[in-house]
Amino acid sequence: MRLTSDVLKLNLSSVEARIKRFIRDYVKKCGANGVVLGMSGGVDSSTIAAVAALALGGDAVLGIALPEEEMYNVTDVQHAKRVVRKFGFKLENIDISPILRLYFQSLPVYDATDKLSKGNLKARTRMTCLYYYANRLNKLVCGSSDKSETMIGYFTKWGDVAADISPLMDLYKTQIRQLAHHIGVPKEIVTKPSTPALWPGHVAEEELGIKYETLDLILFGLEHFMTPEDIAEQLNLPVKLVAEVKKRWLANEHKRRLPLTVKLGYRTVGFDFRLPYSLR
Repeated sequence: MRLTSDVLKLNLSSVEARIKRFIRDYVKKCGANGVVLGMSGGVDSSTIAAVAALALGGDAVLGIALPEEEMYNVTDVQHAKRVVRKFGFKLENIDISPILRLYFQSLPVYDATDKLSKGNLKARTRMTCLYYYANRLNKLVCGSSDKSETMIGYFTKWGDVAADISPLMDLYKTQIRQLAHHIGVPKEIVTKPSTPALWPGHVAEEELGIKYETLDLILFGLEHFMTPEDIAEQLNLPVKLVAEVKKRWLANEHKRRLPLTVKLGYRTVGFDFRLPYSLR
């Protein structure tokens, strides 16, 4: 196998059709009224919002923008509104700053200098709001996680990755950009730097220390059982870099699974007691 950008090219019409069918079928099977999703103005959330609207119709899709004072970005807000207008679904804006201030004031161990813990709290607060709306309106939370970030654990556990369905999770970041372009997400959204927006100046590729174009090829190689040495040789990269990506992938398996338990009974939830999805 040769690791070039060609291995990540998609049959975009087929991928779009399969994702739309998945969304429609799951929403129907669960007896839900549609989906709720967070709108950050980034490529992942914009793409899944657009595909969901194409699949279900705009009346069944509710986008929720969740800005807060420390990370408020006018451009991101404008981008989210552009996607809403183009694909014809509804948008609600919720300023979570008052909620966060109460958390900060109420937690005895709160430390404003611990940006990771503070950032994760923001991500979990956003998801709490989305689930409230989903419960209240009988909708499902539709996630926007991609395969690149899911594989390496670049997400907040029980935060931005939490969802009822994540239709884009088997697409690498560069593949989501392909799909976004295909369905007509505005170019300036498709090409802008990705950010989890957890603290000022937070840019994903800077924190990761690697471009998504390179990361995706490394992960594709690992997915197909290639050794770090073979991947490094083909991509002209240091073996140490590829090994670090693999180590991060394996170390974060706990973030991709339900809580671990001790097997004590005949059939154990999450291990050998898994039931098919059905009507609620």
